[in-house]
Amino acid sequence: MAPITSNRYSDLDFKLTHTFQWSKTIVKLAWVFLVSILLSCNNSLEPVLPEEEESDPDNEIVDLPDVALTYRNQCGGCHGQDLGSFVERDWTYGNSAEDVIQSINDGYSSNGMPAYESALSAQEIEDLANYILTEIDGKTKAMLEEENPDLSGLISSDDLTFRLETITDEIPGIPWGIEQLPNGEILVTERGGGLFLVHNNKQLSEITGVPAAVSQGQGGLLDVLIHPDFENNAFVYLSYSRANPNNSSERTTAVARARLEGNNLVDVQNIFTALPYLNSTHHYGSRLTFDNNGYLYVSVGDRGYRDVYPQELDNAIGKIHRIHDDGQIPTDNPFYNTSGAVNSIFTYGTRNPQGMSLHPETGALWEGEHGPQGGDEINILEAGNNNGWPVISYGINYDGTTFTDLTELDGMEQPVHYWTPSIAPCGMTFVSGDFYGNWKNDLFVSSLKFEYLQRLKMDGNEVVGHENLLNGIGRVRDAQMGTDGYLYIVVEGPGRLIRLVPEQ
Repeated sequence: MAPITSNRYSDLDFKLTHTFQWSKTIVKLAWVFLVSILLSCNNSLEPVLPEEEESDPDNEIVDLPDVALTYRNQCGGCHGQDLGSFVERDWTYGNSAEDVIQSINDGYSSNGMPAYESALSAQEIEDLANYILTEIDGKTKAMLEEENPDLSGLISSDDLTFRLETITDEIPGIPWGIEQLPNGEILVTERGGGLFLVHNNKQLSEITGVPAAVSQGQGGLLDVLIHPDFENNAFVYLSYSRANPNNSSERTTAVARARLEGNNLVDVQNIFTALPYLNSTHHYGSRLTFDNNGYLYVSVGDRGYRDVYPQELDNAIGKIHRIHDDGQIPTDNPFYNTSGAVNSIFTYGTRNPQGMSLHPETGALWEGEHGPQGGDEINILEAGNNNGWPVISYGINYDGTTFTDLTELDGMEQPVHYWTPSIAPCGMTFVSGDFYGNWKNDLFVSSLKFEYLQRLKMDGNEVVGHENLLNGIGRVRDAQMGTDGYLYIVVEGPGRLIRLVPEQ
């Protein structure tokens, strides 16, 4: 017979061990509870900052020569990562190595070109000038277009498979704004001053009767918008850089309204002018949006006068404006009865807002704007708000110096989202309707600097993630939902109008 053994001591050891483990667990839970309370108290005292764009692998290039990185970081946002703006260029200030060195060194502030004398060494500036001239030597626009990535076939995103349908690739110059008519045809502005109608057979017609725009620097013919009751009144709105009739060297952001008859604009009237006229050629804004109550919003940039106009209410510069569809001023505007204030102002403290979109569910107006070096922003606009520029910012000067030490201040709004480094955001839109599945109510922002379309994944008013789509497609100028329920983008180099078609 096998000997009888007892597990009594083993059972006692088991009980003692588990009693000790439970004691440790209780202690741990107590500590977790205490830490949670402390963190909750701390969060109630410290403001929660908006999500900052984390370091994005798609925005980082390694193993580039130093001069190529310098170009990418300092020049690519305005001139294109492929140096496209230098190819077949009409060089205003000369195209010799000495001319380009001087332009980089001294800058041209009235045209928005910063001086890099204090940011880069003389050798770095010389290397940068030589890099630009060497890289574009012998190149043509057609050659650059051949280098565009092949985006034919199906494209997979985090939540959707889709394909691109090119409506046209024959838009001349730099396309800027797009707007679809109820019949499916699409209006496209070209910054050089042309307005085009893309017919349903994909043919282009140029529209006549367009107001004269000053196409210099960042100015020209900018955004286009139709009236909510377009089918009955045929009203089209255009934002553009308008010359001072008394001084042709000065210009400003203006809005014209006209009726579209066939391929002609008739009864053209200027209904808004952002005063004063100034002699700079950049930071005009300018997007146009109607809200659900029929008010028209106009975004106007600071025109490069950072420290002069955006924080003062006695001018229209660096502001978002709210007007009636005929240009009259609503009497319930926040500063309508403020002595000395421009009574069309809706919000102020804005740098260069080139994106606006109405949230499809809440009806709130969202705005996107270029920061300096870093600090691009997305804001929700509410009547009377001060968005802080340039008193608070998450960006710095292009030469690496700071213009403010503040990122927040009482009485000034925090952005919903900001980017560091900058992506150079232009047009943007919320996706609505049922064609795009989980993309619905997400915000799509066009990037000039990195040449992609960025999807901001939204949970209510909070950005909870992002993904970059169509990398390398070109400088995306605008993104808009069409009246047909599809998402459209317009891209430079060549000028292309593209529809994103979900795979069913």
